[in-house]
Amino acid sequence: MPEPRTASGRMPLLDAVKGLACVMIVWHHLSRYGPMPVVASPLAPGLFDWLSQNGRLAVQVFLVLAGFLAAGSLAPDGAMRVDRPWARVFQRYGRLAMPYLAALTFSVLVAALVRPWLDDEAVPGAPGLMQLLAHGLLLQDLLGYEALSTGVWYVAIDFQLFVLALAAIALSELMQRRWSVRPERSRWLVVALVMALVMASLAVFNREEVLDVTAFYFFGSYGLGMLVFWIGRATRRSTWRFAMLLLALMGGAALALEWRSRIAVALVTALAVALVQHRDGLAPAAWPRIGAPLVRLGRISYSLFLIHFPVLLLVSAVVSRFAPAGPWVDLLGLLATFVLSIAAAALLYRWVESRPATWRAVLGLFAALLVCGAIVSV
Repeated sequence: MPEPRTASGRMPLLDAVKGLACVMIVWHHLSRYGPMPVVASPLAPGLFDWLSQNGRLAVQVFLVLAGFLAAGSLAPDGAMRVDRPWARVFQRYGRLAMPYLAALTFSVLVAALVRPWLDDEAVPGAPGLMQLLAHGLLLQDLLGYEALSTGVWYVAIDFQLFVLALAAIALSELMQRRWSVRPERSRWLVVALVMALVMASLAVFNREEVLDVTAFYFFGSYGLGMLVFWIGRATRRSTWRFAMLLLALMGGAALALEWRSRIAVALVTALAVALVQHRDGLAPAAWPRIGAPLVRLGRISYSLFLIHFPVLLLVSAVVSRFAPAGPWVDLLGLLATFVLSIAAAALLYRWVESRPATWRAVLGLFAALLVCGAIVSV
């Protein structure tokens, strides 16, 4: 997902990992939604079944990396580097919302276009005004509205997680001033507070499915990424080893309490990032030969995540209406969807995601969503 820039700038390895994780999530959706995977799956039933069931675990990679980058942006040394927290909250909302609102508008228009052609439960119904407002404000799951596109739940969760992380860091700053904590010890207070939230999430909140519309359910994975960033700032080898052991024990205890594949993936991702970071493997110079296409794919991964579903609906409608039935035809349709989604994501990134987030731009895209939703609902 789009993240605040850290002081170290771009990290090509993380971009490449995000690219791979996004490809996994896209194919998870391509293997589940619409008529094409049903017809094409007999060509590779094991692969389609694995993608359908386990592809969503790649979301945990995004959660860990998002927490890692948020810590680097908000409090790289354990102290808040945000002068105006509310302005930072809007900045985060704007970065998330601009491509999200543009892609959601496109999805609403595509759904209206293909609805007469494509009789499938994957096609969202005509949206209502309150449903559109809830989506624009990232409240659709909390208010119980049907999603207008696949994966929009993650955008809302990402925003909640960022706000929760910022609140935790701000609370630690308040506690430091109230208790007159020494500067050399202040960084440990925010680490301890985030660790407490991670433990609460892994042991309690993440085991309650009813909470999966809130940041508390996912903060275990997100907070692991934050802790990994701070572990990498340790100057003593003994401190780093102790922190790594503590992180592994904390994750192992959560898995012993109740095995969850999603938490296992998050823990492995966090430990792997910590090891690479410790060996200075995140710097651009450490990966001079890493694949440029994969790095570019990682940089547009958020746009790809947002735009691939309406592209899938559009291609599914064309294939079902005009192409002859057959597994190879539908497999080619899925491959075409993937390629077209990357092209659409590159355009969305260039014209929307990479632009500065301003009130005017966000409100304009929000208004476009409401207008288009009102037109297609008539």
